[in-house]
Amino acid sequence: MLITRGFSLTNFVIGSSALCFQIFVLYPWHHKLDAEFTELRKEHARLLEDTHNKHRNELKGIREQLMLLNERKDKSGKWCGYILFATSYKPLPSNA
Repeated sequence: MLITRGFSLTNFVIGSSALCFQIFVLYPWHHKLDAEFTELRKEHARLLEDTHNKHRNELKGIREQLMLLNERKDKSGKWCGYILFATSYKPLPSNA
């Protein structure tokens, strides 16, 4: 009977300790992690938008350069004029 009571008391102490740990440590930590996750999602969305804008600006610059080369090709009437222009080519200023 004394051994049974000792096991019951030991189980009660272990269970109470585990419950206190969950209430006072894990639960507040859960809220902190949730707030940090929300902040991380916002930062990820911002970086993704920045990357999309850089990509869009790069494609816009490439499109402008191709249009400029096509205009020069049309003026010269020859495709071999591209080689001449490629040596004196100056890139357009970037928007970044």
